[in-house]
Amino acid sequence: MIWQLNLLILTMVLACSIAAITVKDLLSAVIVLSAYSFLMCLLWTGMGAVDVAFTEAAVGAGVSTIFFIAAVYKTTRRTKD
Repeated sequence: MIWQLNLLILTMVLACSIAAITVKDLLSAVIVLSAYSFLMCLLWTGMGAVDVAFTEAAVGAGVSTIFFIAAVYKTTRRTKD
């Protein structure tokens, strides 16, 4: 893979990780973590680890996102920020 593309994806991964920590809304944090997992999947594919990339896409960006969204919808807010 082209190193400039890897660098771009890596900066987007860093931005997603910082955004997931700093965002206040839980649903937004779940969406950002899903994007993080998808970008990591792209990095793994670029490195040639297709089996790891497939697992990251299936579990990290797929199943975990569904579980997190279900957990967020089952919770209620105590305070209004």
